[in-house]
Amino acid sequence: MVKILHLSDIHMGSGFSHGRTNPETGTNTRLEDFSTTLGRCIDRALSEPVDLVLFGGDAFPDATPPPYVAEAFASQFRRLSEANVPTVLLVGNHDRYSQGQGSASLCIYRTLGVPGFVVGDRLETHRIDTRNGPVQVVTLPWLTRSTLLTRPQTQGLSISDVNQLLVERLRVALEGEIRQLDPEVPTVLLAHLMSDNATFGAERFLAVSRGFTIPLSLLIRPEFDYIALGHVHKHQNLNPANNPPIIYPGSIERVDFSEEKEEKGYVLVDLERGRADWEFCPLPVRSFHTIAVDVSDCDDPQAAILKAIGKTKIRDAVVRLSYKIAAEGLETIEMAALHEALKEAHNYTIQPELVSQLARPRVPELGIGRSIDPMEALNTYIDNREDLQDLQSDLLAAAESLLSDDGEIWQCPVGGAETEAVETDEVEDRSQNQLRLL
Repeated sequence: MVKILHLSDIHMGSGFSHGRTNPETGTNTRLEDFSTTLGRCIDRALSEPVDLVLFGGDAFPDATPPPYVAEAFASQFRRLSEANVPTVLLVGNHDRYSQGQGSASLCIYRTLGVPGFVVGDRLETHRIDTRNGPVQVVTLPWLTRSTLLTRPQTQGLSISDVNQLLVERLRVALEGEIRQLDPEVPTVLLAHLMSDNATFGAERFLAVSRGFTIPLSLLIRPEFDYIALGHVHKHQNLNPANNPPIIYPGSIERVDFSEEKEEKGYVLVDLERGRADWEFCPLPVRSFHTIAVDVSDCDDPQAAILKAIGKTKIRDAVVRLSYKIAAEGLETIEMAALHEALKEAHNYTIQPELVSQLARPRVPELGIGRSIDPMEALNTYIDNREDLQDLQSDLLAAAESLLSDDGEIWQCPVGGAETEAVETDEVEDRSQNQLRLL
C-alpha cells in the first residue's frame, strides 16, 4: 500500500493586507502564516512518512511571485527532495504565465532537475517508483479554451457549443492516456479544474485565466483509484460513493473573508489497486471573523458595537468590523474606543455604513396604509422636525384656516384666467389622499 499526501492551492504570498510587518524579520506576517502552515504539511509528510506528495496547483497568487515569496515556497518543498520523497507539482491557473505556450512558474523545478520532482504542465502519465511500489499519476493541468482549440475552430460557435467541443476534445485526449495505463499499477488522476457539481470558494474571485467546467462523469473511470483535485478552495468529496474518491483538499490557508467559516487542511491517502482510503487532516490556521452590527436604531450605538466586539474571540484573529449607523449617530462613536477594543486582533478593519434616511419612513405614524386626520398628521410631522418647532403654532393656525368650513378657498390659476372656487371639501379630500401617501 502506498501512502500519499495530497494538498493544493497554497497561494503563497496572498493576503498581505490582512497582515502586518513583523519588526523582527521585516516580513509580512501573513507570508509567515502561509509558510508555517505549509511547513506543517511537510512535517506530516516526513513524520508518517508518506511515499508520495501530490500538489494540486496554484502555488502563488500569480506566475511572477517576488523572489522572497518563491524562496519561502521552495524552502519547504526542498525538504521533500532531501528526504527522497517523490513529489508531483501540478500547474494551476495561477501558475501559468499570460504569455507563451506551456510556460509556468513551477517549470523552474524541472529546469533545475530537482531530484524526485515532477512538474505536471501537460496531460501526461508519469510512472513514479516509491518505497512501497510504483504509482501511475496522470497529470491534467489547468486548461483554457486556447489549449485545445484554435480560433478558427470556434468561430461562429456559441459559448455552450465551444464548451461542449472542449469537453469532447478532452475526453478523447484523456482516453488516449487511459489506454496506455498498466492495469496492475494503482493510478491517480491529478487535475486542476472546476467540476460541474463542486461548491465554489474564494477561487471565483481570484480567477486568473478563463477555463471551462468539466463534467464529473468524465472523471469517474474504473481505471482511476483516486482523483486528486485542485482549484476549489473549499474541501469536498464530489463522489461520496468513493468509487473512486474525487477530492478537493481545499486551500491550506484562508485567503480572504469569503473563507472565514471554511476548515483548512490536506488529505492523507492509503492507495492500492482498486481501493483508496482517505482522511482529511485539518490545519490550525489563523481565524477570520466578521463582526456585523446594525446600530441605526440604537439609543447608544457605541455601547452596542463594543458589546458585539466583546462577544467575539478576536485575539490573534483577522477581524472585520462593519456597523450600520444613522447620520445623527455618527458623532456618538468614539473611534479611539473601538481601536482599543480591537487591539488584541492580529489585524482589523473598521467599516461604518451610513444608513440612508430615505430607506425608511421619516415619521412612523405617517407610514403607508395609515389614515389620519390632516391636523393630527401635521402636528405629528412638526413634532418630528426640530427646525419647525418655533413655527408650530403659526403653521397649525394656517392649516386650520385652510381646512375651515367658512366657505370657499379662492385660487388664482396660472395665465390670468378667471378665478375658480374650490370647495373646502375637495381640498380636504385631496389632503387626505396626499397624507396617505406619506
